[in-house]
Amino acid sequence: MVGTSNTNTANVTPIEDYLADESATVAFGARLGAALRDYAPKAKQALVVFLEGDLGAGKTTSTRGMLQAFGHSGPVKSPTYTLVEPYEFTSVDVYHFDLYRLGDPEELEYMGIRDYFTAQSICIVEWPSRGEGVLPQEDLRLRVTTEAPGRRAKVEACSVAGAAVLEVMVSLA
Repeated sequence: MVGTSNTNTANVTPIEDYLADESATVAFGARLGAALRDYAPKAKQALVVFLEGDLGAGKTTSTRGMLQAFGHSGPVKSPTYTLVEPYEFTSVDVYHFDLYRLGDPEELEYMGIRDYFTAQSICIVEWPSRGEGVLPQEDLRLRVTTEAPGRRAKVEACSVAGAAVLEVMVSLA
């Protein structure tokens, strides 16, 4: 798939925060989600967020916060067995992918992965390395690591659109 350019992201400082507990992880995700929500109508492309971190690091918890920023109030579980969980909102569709159990990146082609990456979508991808070569370039990369007793989250821009989302996120602080 064709990725977006990473030009003009060098001057954008990543956003990093220590997350003491689950509620702080959800709140960080909600702040990122609000920035995605506010920027998405201007994007004219799919916004792609790669989530990285060990099992249990807080990737799905962060995703729950992102979805809450769009108004979702139900449970959010990792789509480990179904690969994708769709969430439809008024102005945008959010697709939460979990590629942990993916055997081969080519399997994404069989499921019609390209159909999810539209100008009206935000695609959040856990375990993106398992889809390497098929997934588009990410706009944002969120890395969640354990740092006892909590977590550390770092979100980086990987494209011009990602840099714009980070600028919105900073303005929401």
